[in-house]
Amino acid sequence: METTSGFMEGLYRACDWIMKLTILNILWISFSLLGLILFGIFPATAAMFAVVRKWAMAEMDVSIFQTFWQSYKKEFVKGNLLGAIITICSIVLYIDFHFLQVATNSAIKMLFIPFWIIVFLFICTLFYVFPMFVHYNMKIREVLKNSFFIMVMNPLRTLIMLVSSGGLVFLLTFAPPLMIVCSGNVLALAMMKPAYNAFEKINRHHTN
Repeated sequence: METTSGFMEGLYRACDWIMKLTILNILWISFSLLGLILFGIFPATAAMFAVVRKWAMAEMDVSIFQTFWQSYKKEFVKGNLLGAIITICSIVLYIDFHFLQVATNSAIKMLFIPFWIIVFLFICTLFYVFPMFVHYNMKIREVLKNSFFIMVMNPLRTLIMLVSSGGLVFLLTFAPPLMIVCSGNVLALAMMKPAYNAFEKINRHHTN
């Protein structure tokens, strides 16, 4: 009987998690579309991280829709400003990549090494941007600057984020329909929990 009870409890928890993740992902997709993607995806992503932040803080019974909607409204302008900066940086890196590809000068070709280092640091910094954006009340400049410093200070957590996020993206490519249920939400979980632990570590250090 105890074994059956434990199994049913585990099954209930699994179904509850699947339902929560599905609701969150549908909200993320829907509100991204609500903003015509271009103006919706970054506020929706911030709102998704706001919900996942509550879960990372063990607030499991939080209202998903209410938390998401409040964050979406509150961070619509600021989230789009952050998104514009990330997009511009990404475009600049993309242009640089194509410039290096077509360059014939061997000295310029040597810039590929520092270029890929910059790309790597940029991607790793992004892992902390949205967790920090929703966790602290900071100006965007401070969010970007502190995300970089925390990334450098926490190489192991950054590596965990990189491997887990890369693995999830790789797995989802084999089952595209699953992206309706788990895509942005699972990636947010893979980033938020290690980032939250890094924030708590820094807070404890400053307290002591």
